[in-house]
Amino acid sequence: MRSAAARSNLLVPELREVMDIRQASGYLGISPDTLYKYASEGFVPAFKLGNRWRFKRSRLDEWMDRQSDLHAPGGELDPAKKKPVQREAASSY
Repeated sequence: MRSAAARSNLLVPELREVMDIRQASGYLGISPDTLYKYASEGFVPAFKLGNRWRFKRSRLDEWMDRQSDLHAPGGELDPAKKKPVQREAASSY
């Protein structure tokens, strides 16, 4: 019989320093499609290895720290670094 610690390791995916898009999207809590879009636009730190996006956990952590500092009370938000929101076209009825 396995120990409780060994069983619990099976439930928690290993966090590597370099993650693929699926692992990084799970780490950030967003969909892979959204993360792919953000990486393509340069909004999140990423690099390509061959034709696949890769994400360093330490760089994502630094990026999240900077983002949270920008959105903290009293923090100045640089409009150039703000992710633009796409507005849906008004429907005509």
